[in-house]
Amino acid sequence: MTDIDLTAIEAERDRIRTTYLKDGTPSSARGLHHVAVLCADVERTVRFYQGVLEFPLTEIVGNRDYEGSNHFFFDIGNGNLLAFFDFPGLDLGPYAEVLGGLHHLAISVEPEKWARLRKNLDEAGVEYLEESGTSIYFRDPDGTRVELIADPLGEMYGLKVL
Repeated sequence: MTDIDLTAIEAERDRIRTTYLKDGTPSSARGLHHVAVLCADVERTVRFYQGVLEFPLTEIVGNRDYEGSNHFFFDIGNGNLLAFFDFPGLDLGPYAEVLGGLHHLAISVEPEKWARLRKNLDEAGVEYLEESGTSIYFRDPDGTRVELIADPLGEMYGLKVL
């Protein structure tokens, strides 16, 4: 890893915050419709997201852009969906973090459900990292990094971000 100038990074962060942070400006968006992630095995993905994480499967349809592919959806609350595609016949590589790619999905859950889902992860043998007593980071069966966060929507570790 190369040396980084933390003072310069903090100064740039402050400059961007001062220049672009807008208090009270309404968004043009009304919410997140869905995030689409790739998977290798539809049933394995359903067993994980519905069985372990308790996100109900809401629909499975053919992918209009790739014949033989499935497009399926899980309810993650507040009218938001987590979607998946499988691409049978394509030789997709393993999950990788790349520029423009996904680092992790952070999904808000109620604190009592967070504790139950942590127990579900334990029972399923899923390794995870617990952070600050409100976040659990783990990987799904295809390597996608997921965070379950018990902080309220719009907050992160006591900081208001919305």
